[in-house]
This record gives sequence, C-alpha cells and structure tokens, in this order.
Amino acid sequence: MKIAIIGLANSGKTTIFNALTGLNVETAIYPTLSAEPHIGVVKVPDKRLEELSEIYHPKKTTYAAVEYIDYIGLTKGDVGQNRKVFDLIKDADAIVHVIRGFEDEIIVHPLGHIDPKRDAETVELEMIFGDLELIDKRLERMEQGLKRGKKPDEAEKKLLLKCKEKLENEIPLRDLEFSEEEQKTMRHLQFMSVKPEVIMVNVAESDIASEKTTAAISELEGIFKGKQVEILNLCGKIEMEIAQLSPEEAGAFLDDLGISEPALNKLIRVSYDLLGLISFLTAGEDEVRAWTINRGMSAQTAAGKIHSDIERGFIRAELVSYDDFMACGGMAGAREKGLLRLEGKTYEVKDGDIINFRFNV
Repeated sequence: MKIAIIGLANSGKTTIFNALTGLNVETAIYPTLSAEPHIGVVKVPDKRLEELSEIYHPKKTTYAAVEYIDYIGLTKGDVGQNRKVFDLIKDADAIVHVIRGFEDEIIVHPLGHIDPKRDAETVELEMIFGDLELIDKRLERMEQGLKRGKKPDEAEKKLLLKCKEKLENEIPLRDLEFSEEEQKTMRHLQFMSVKPEVIMVNVAESDIASEKTTAAISELEGIFKGKQVEILNLCGKIEMEIAQLSPEEAGAFLDDLGISEPALNKLIRVSYDLLGLISFLTAGEDEVRAWTINRGMSAQTAAGKIHSDIERGFIRAELVSYDDFMACGGMAGAREKGLLRLEGKTYEVKDGDIINFRFNV
C-alpha cells in the first residue's frame, strides 16, 4: 500500500512523515518550491504476528508494509507547480491530507493565518483543478486524433465528460458512483480527487482535545461528507518525538500524555478501512507472514498473492480464524474442535484467517 502525504506548505507534512516512519528528515520554516521526495516504508503493526511468532519460532516474520511519500507543499492557484506533486504521487492508493491547526509565529503560513476550513477547501480545489487539466488535455488529444482519422475510445470519452461536469461543479471524483466498467476505464488516468483521503489536522499539544479542535473537525466533517474521507487530529510534533523513542519509552510517554496509541497505528487502521483492505495470515516454522488483500477476495485469488502457481493449481484452502486458533491453543486444538476446515475456491477470505493452501501444478 502506498500513501501520499499532501497539504499546503508548512502544514507539518514532513513532521507527520517523520512521525509515521521514524525517520528524521529536516523540516523547514519557509515554503519550499523544490526538493527531493521523501520515501519511507513502515511495517504494519500486527499483534497477531507477534503471537504466532512466539508459538512457531519461525526463521523470519514478515509484516505487511506501507510506503509513505512526502513531497513539496501544494500552492494555491499554481497548477503547473502542483502538477509536480501530482505526477509524483499519482499512483498512490490513498492520500493523507495534512491541515495546519497550530499557531507558530516562526513558521510562515503561505496564506497568512491559520484557517483549517479554508486550507482544506484550497487543497481540495487544487486536486480538482489538476484533474480538470488532465481531462481537458486528454479530450484535446482525442479531438486532434479524430482530425487525423483516429476514432476515439467512446467509453473513455463518455467517462471523461461525466467527470468533467462534476469537477466543474467542484465535486471531487471520490464522491461519484462509477460502474465496474468505468473504474477499469479510468484506472490508467490516475486522477487525484478520486483517491480515498485521510484528513489529519495537525494541532498544538495543548489543543489535542480542546474545544477549538473539536469545532474545527466538526466544520471539516460538514465539508467532507463522502464515504471515502476520514478526519483525524494529532500533534505532529509530539508524534515525531514518540517515533524516535524505544517501544518501552514510547509506551510510557503515551501513558503520560493520555494518548491510547501512536498516530502510525491509527492511520494505518483507518487507511485499511478506507481502501477496503484486510490481511490473511500464513504460519509455520519457516515464516509467519501477513498478506494484504481486498475485502471480499476469494480464496483462489488470495492464493495468487503468495504465488501465481498456487492460484493456478488451487485445490482447497485449509484454514482457521486467528481467534479460534488462539482460543484452542494452536492448530491441533482447532482441529480437534472441528474449527480447522477446508474451503473451496469461492470462499471469501476473512481478516485474520490463518490459511494453508493446497494446490497442484
């Protein structure tokens, strides 16, 4: 899973990136128009893997992973400059949109003062304008091709016009309903406003649970009403400090602050839900591993995540839920109680299923 971190300059994007990845990328107090992208890969926290590893003592334990990308901030009204950002992160699965909610006279705000609602709407419009630019260029190429005798793809043209109409009314594409065929048609277009989005309001430590923050989030919830948007708040500065600590020190620090879990855990969980992702598990002496798949995926298709030969030669999936496995004290106990079962190729894999695929090629 690849997640792009976007927002206006000096909203705390890089601070959030450091908090999520445990890296220590330098942050700036002035807007930056050019820089190298920051990329960090993070293991998805999963206590189930820890428990299974204690049981099997495998040669290795492999967690699912998330790749985060942080780049320069978006600029109001500068489609050309913003295209640099969109071109870099266009293949991301989801967006983390960082909104500044903290006051700091030293750190310049590109629009003059703190206003989460205005900033959120500004970034949303820049994504919409970027998608409109992409559509206009594609329609123009279709028109030029038609003059040369090349017939345009009518399905794509129809889809582009549908999207253009909504975008011109400042409606992001994530709020539209698309048929399965339309989704296939638009996949290569890599629109920005269609991506699921987590909005993170970056506030001061004193405002984590303040009425001001609650009011800001409530106002944002009134703007972003789509199913593919979640709104969270955090203090990026504190989260970055936590990320630099050992697990023991971090736990004590979180307890002192009254924070139940670090931002990394919460963001990954929310991102999985937004994208409709789950994990099934494989366990043995060689390896304990989590495999990320789409919710609703069949057992045969899920087998292909491990290897195409397993999908091609699929016979049965031998499985037990993680909860049943632990309650029975392991695989032998689950088998005795009839909770270890065989499922066919159309079985819908559930989150936490421990699976051994039987296949023949």
